[in-house]
Amino acid sequence: MSKRLHPLMFVGTGSDVGKSVIAAGFCRIFLQDGYHPAPFKAQNMSLNSYATPEGLEIGRAQAVQAEAAGIPCHTDMNPILLKPQSDHTSQVVLNGKPVGNQSAGSYFRNEGRDRLRIAVHEAFDRLAAQYSPVVMEGAGSISEINLRHVDLVNMSMAMYAGADVILVADIDRGGVFASVYGSIMLLTEEERKHIKGIIINKFRGDIQLFKEGIQIIEDLCHIPVLGVIPYFTDIHIEEEDSVSLEHKAHYAQSATLNCAVVLLRHMSNFTDFDVLEHDPRIHLYYASNASDIEDADIVILPGSKSTIDDLYHLRRNGLAEAVVKARRRGATILGICGGYQMMGREVCDPHHTEGDIERIPGLGLLPVTTIIDGEKKTRQVTCEFGQGYEIHQGTTTPLEKPSPLLHLHNGTEDGYKVDDHCMGTYVHGILDNTAFIDALLQPFTDRLAENNRPFDYHAFKEEQYNRLAAHIRKYVNVDKVYELLSTNK
Repeated sequence: MSKRLHPLMFVGTGSDVGKSVIAAGFCRIFLQDGYHPAPFKAQNMSLNSYATPEGLEIGRAQAVQAEAAGIPCHTDMNPILLKPQSDHTSQVVLNGKPVGNQSAGSYFRNEGRDRLRIAVHEAFDRLAAQYSPVVMEGAGSISEINLRHVDLVNMSMAMYAGADVILVADIDRGGVFASVYGSIMLLTEEERKHIKGIIINKFRGDIQLFKEGIQIIEDLCHIPVLGVIPYFTDIHIEEEDSVSLEHKAHYAQSATLNCAVVLLRHMSNFTDFDVLEHDPRIHLYYASNASDIEDADIVILPGSKSTIDDLYHLRRNGLAEAVVKARRRGATILGICGGYQMMGREVCDPHHTEGDIERIPGLGLLPVTTIIDGEKKTRQVTCEFGQGYEIHQGTTTPLEKPSPLLHLHNGTEDGYKVDDHCMGTYVHGILDNTAFIDALLQPFTDRLAENNRPFDYHAFKEEQYNRLAAHIRKYVNVDKVYELLSTNK
C-alpha cells in the first residue's frame, strides 16, 4: 500500500487563476502513481452543480476532480455550495441539501459560522480517514484580509487540515510579482508557515526568459517556485465558470451542423454542452441575440437558476419568438431542465419560490405545464440512453397524452417528445451519452454523410485528464511536491 501523504492545498492570488484545473491534474497524477486521492473544497460558489450517487448536490468542479481521481463524487468533497440567485443573495447548500437563501452580508456574519465551520471540518475528517492524499482547493484570493475572521475555505481550512499549501498565480493577467508577494505578505506569520511552494500558471512565450523572474520571486518570498505552467488550449477540462461562454464561436457557414445554445442570464449547468464542443459532427456556439439562431440546425434551451426571470427576458429580447420561428422552419429544439419548463405552455410559481411573478406563458412548443415548488429534486438517473442527473425545482405535467422522452430504470418517465425535432427533459448530462446524441442527430443523417461517426465522450475525457497530468509533470517539480507531502512535521 502507498505511503500516506499530507493533504495538499492549492490556493490562489485571485479568482480564475487555474486552481481547479491544477487540482484536477494532481488528482490524476496521484491516481496514476498508485495513491487513492480525493478532492476537497470547503466552500464553492457556482451555478454549475452536480448530483452525487446519493442524490445530493455539490459543485461541478469537485465532481470533475473526483472523476480525475477515479472515484465517485460525494458531498464531503464540497460541503458548502453557494448558488447565486441575484447580485446580492445565494442559495446555501449544506452537505448536499438547500438550507435557505442568504444575502452576502448575512452569510458572512460571525453568527452561525461555528455551525458551518464544524460541518466543513467534519467533512474533511471523513475524507482524510478514507483517502490519501486529500487534494484541497481554496477559493478566490487567500488575502481577503477583511474576511479572515470568517474564513472557512482558505488558510483557516489549510491550518485545520495540516495541509502543505501551494500558491497559484496567473501570469497571463499581469502583475505576477505584486500578486505573489502581496498575497504572501498579507498573511499572518502562522499562515505563511503553511505556504510551501508557488506555481506560476498560464505562461505564454519562452519559459527560459522567466528564469530571472523565478529567482526574484524566490528571493522576495523565501518560498520555492515549483513550476511555471504554460498556457494551453489543446487540453479540455470542464470550466467552473460560464463567464467566457458568450465569447465562444458563433454560426459557421462551413460547419456540418450548427448548434446554438441560448445564453440565459441565470444559466446553470453549462457543462451539459461540453461534449458538443468536441463532437466533430457539430459546431457549437452560444446565442444571445435572435439573429444568432436564424440559421441554427439545433437550438438548445439550457438549465436556469431562475426559469421565470429568464423566460421573461427571452420574451423581451426577441429570443423566445426566434426559437418558435426556428421550430417552424424545421430546426430541432431541445430543452433541458429550466429550458424544458420554458418550452411548455406556462410556468407557474404560486408560492413565489423564484419571485413576484406567479404565472408566465411558455413558448408553447410542448403540451406541458410547470408549477415551481419549494422542494429541490436532486438525483442521479439511468435511462435507455445512459446516465444523467436531475437538479431542479418544479413539477411538469402533460396537458395531452403523455409522450415521454426518457424511460428511467426505476420505472418512471421523464420529459416530453413531440417528434424528432422537438423535445425536453429534466436530465442534465444526457448529452454525455453517445446514444442520445446519435438519436438527436438522426434526422440529419443525410447531411452528415461520412462524418456520422459516434463520439466517445468518456474516452475523450479520460484522455484529457491524462494529458493534463502529463503537462503538469513536464513543467512542475512533482518530485519536490512528493517530498513536501512526505516530510515529517
